[in-house]
Order: sequence, then structure tokens, then C-alpha cells
Amino acid sequence: MLKYLLLAFAFLIQPAYAQRYKTRPVTGLLGAFGAEVALVKQSLKKPKEVVVDGIVFTTGQLGKQRVVVAETGIGKVNAAMTTALLLDHFRPRRVLFTGIAGGTNPDLQPGDIVIASRTAHHDYSSVTDKNTPVRQTRDAITRQFNPLYFPADSTLLGLAQRVSGAVTLEGIPLADGGVSNRPVRVMTGTVVTGDVFVASAAKGVSLRTDFGADATEMEGAAVAQVCYQLQVPHLIIRSLSDRADAEAHIAYDKFYPTAARNSAKLVLAIVQGL
Repeated sequence: MLKYLLLAFAFLIQPAYAQRYKTRPVTGLLGAFGAEVALVKQSLKKPKEVVVDGIVFTTGQLGKQRVVVAETGIGKVNAAMTTALLLDHFRPRRVLFTGIAGGTNPDLQPGDIVIASRTAHHDYSSVTDKNTPVRQTRDAITRQFNPLYFPADSTLLGLAQRVSGAVTLEGIPLADGGVSNRPVRVMTGTVVTGDVFVASAAKGVSLRTDFGADATEMEGAAVAQVCYQLQVPHLIIRSLSDRADAEAHIAYDKFYPTAARNSAKLVLAIVQGL
């Protein structure tokens, strides 16, 4: 009798379980704030909003791909929370993050794009009894140290590199209202993350020296860590809004709309290439 009761209970709860954990393949697309995901949302066919614990996720189609889009909010905690909700509720096969960043590579200009082959927390550290800093986070599941740098998924990284040359990107605005004729540079590099808007040339040099950073932002490594620990392929795309120096706030206001769209255009091209 108990056996049949358990089978009946399983049958009754199956619809609710299936609704929460859908088996249809889906790609997760995240950005920190509205401007970073605006172009992505505008490109969706048959958009539908789903609210999960107060976070608005928008499902829809991009070409042949079923996707779910969300704003994480600014900062590492917001990014990690939204990523965890995304993974738990929608079970995406992969996660891509689109957004802006400050440039720490002196060869890059606002508008240029960094495809992150790896990401790291630049503001995470502990000090041992020997006064040796440890910068690695610890996996709450395995209790083991994570790598200092979270590697991007090799398949997504290769696809991004292949399609980047065919994406039409916007030129950089000039002070006179025109657009620079300098081609937007797309490179593969290192992105570092911290809960701070970097507006210091000295700090930018430090991040470049200590981590080999090409860009710095406030969400990428948090998204990467959650995906790494739960074994979900991920890729972080960042377009530069400033050079993370003393003029960063001024440059940010001027360049972030163009930078956000350029990053989103590359992410859209990646999704179309899946």
C-alpha cells in the first residue's frame, strides 16, 4: 500500500516539478543593469516575464535559441544571487554575461571589447600566520580552494573569437559629436572583479601588475564562480566605458551607452552562432 501511495504522490507533484525545472535547452544571458541588456531584450521574439523571488527574468527566442535574460544588479552579491536563481529555476546549459568595464590595459580605448578567457576577484584575500596573502576563494560544495582565475568555457570562448570579426560595432563618440574612425578592437584577455568602481590610474596599474588585468568591473568573477562551482559553462564579455583612471566618471557617462550596445551585439552574435 505504501508503495502505491508514494507513486500517487510522485504523480501529483510531477507537473509542479516539471514547471520549475524545464528540460528544454535554454541559454542564460545576464547584465548588471538596464543599458547592458536593453538591446538583448529588444531582440527577443515572444518575450515573457517570469518573476523568481522578486527578480524579473525575461524568456524568449533569439534565432533558434531559447534564452532567458535578467539584470543582476550591480556588485558581486547581487550578481551571485541572480546567477544562482537563474541556474536553480531555469537550468540553463550555458551563461553569458554582457556589460561594460574599466580598461586597465594601456593599449585599449573606451569602446574596445575584452572577451574574458579568465576572471578573478581582485578584492578577495586572506592572510596566513606567515603573512602570506591567499587570494583563492573556497568552494562551499567541495570545501576545496577554487582556482585564482575562473576559466571561461573553451567552446564559448572559441565561438566568441570566431564571430567577433563579423560583428558590426559602433564607433567611439568624439567630443565634437562625430564618431572615431578608429576600428573597435576586440581581444581575449583577463577581467578582474571587485566591489569598487575603479577611478585611479595607480589602482589600474596595480591590477595590471598583480593580475595581468585587461579590464576591471564589479560582477564577472561572481558569476563565473557560481557557474564554476555548479559546473555550468560560462563566458564574460566586457566593453570598455572608461580607462579606470581619474577621468573614469566623466568617460563613463560619455561612453557607456555605446560600450553596452557593443558588448550586447557580440553576445547576440554568439547566441546566433550556437
